[in-house]
Amino acid sequence: MTRPPTLRDVADSAGVHPATASRALNPETRRLVNTETAERVIRAAAALGYRPNPIARSLKTSRSTSVGLVIPDLTNPLFPPIVRGIEDVLGPAGYNAWIVNTDNDPDREQAQIESLRFRQVEGLIVATARLEHPFLDGLAAAGLPLVLVNRRMSRGDIPSVTADDAAGVALAMAHLVELGHRRIAHLAGPQHTSTGRTRANAFRQALADHGLPDEPALRVECASWTELAGAAGLRELLDAGVDCTAILAGNDLIALGCYDALADRGARCPDDISIVGFNDMPYADKLNPPLTTVRIPHYAIGAEGAQLLLDRLRDPLRHTRSVVLPLTLVVRGSTAPARRG
Repeated sequence: MTRPPTLRDVADSAGVHPATASRALNPETRRLVNTETAERVIRAAAALGYRPNPIARSLKTSRSTSVGLVIPDLTNPLFPPIVRGIEDVLGPAGYNAWIVNTDNDPDREQAQIESLRFRQVEGLIVATARLEHPFLDGLAAAGLPLVLVNRRMSRGDIPSVTADDAAGVALAMAHLVELGHRRIAHLAGPQHTSTGRTRANAFRQALADHGLPDEPALRVECASWTELAGAAGLRELLDAGVDCTAILAGNDLIALGCYDALADRGARCPDDISIVGFNDMPYADKLNPPLTTVRIPHYAIGAEGAQLLLDRLRDPLRHTRSVVLPLTLVVRGSTAPARRG
């Protein structure tokens, strides 16, 4: 053909009406066409090299079939599997994702979200929520379909998919206590985030559950969820002369920063201090020593988040539903029995 194939070309090749071909090629309406006819239309489209025109479709349906995906830090290895889970669910449903990175900057986040709305995304999947987030509050109040992944907010009417962080902290603390650790420090993530606050509260609860004293000196809030912040947090702890035999890090990057700080002081993990991370990021098993960590089902978080948004798009009046996923502890070489003395 000397011109791009059209929907009518596909319909003529498959021997059906153009409306039938359109329904067969749309994942959301394919169920309205019998299986044999749908397969014949799909084969005809493939043979002709037909590609739907998204602009024409959006003009006809007043829908963009696109979703905005707001990520705080694309360099954090936590997020790629979440994005993959989202795309694997959105794709078969006929949606695509516009991904933006906010660098954890509220002004940049607002500008990026406004750019997504300008592109007429039908909904948002957001991984940047703070406990108090007036901008997202406003979007939700305006009726924009919105789902949070790996984060939650203090208000309960926005669907979210999170890991059971409290249970994960309990698993990590039980492991350290079983190894004989009694002086356990927590390098917490930023407390303005739901993840940082939940894990810090769970740490204090675990201390109480095991009959250990809650000493403020053993808790340090890191400025961000990064390796540099983790190293700074442990240096602050060591410079204060705080004695501890184990560290529960707010996430794996903070734990990786602890490795750096210990190496700078000539200390060894786990001989001097045991370290437990949180997330089980890719290559955590390749660190020296391999990192003991709480494994989060990142892909499942993304997939569940995408499904929640699809449910909301298909039924705007659907009751708000949130999902909490279970975690597991992966024991590796960064934890060992507490040193004596």
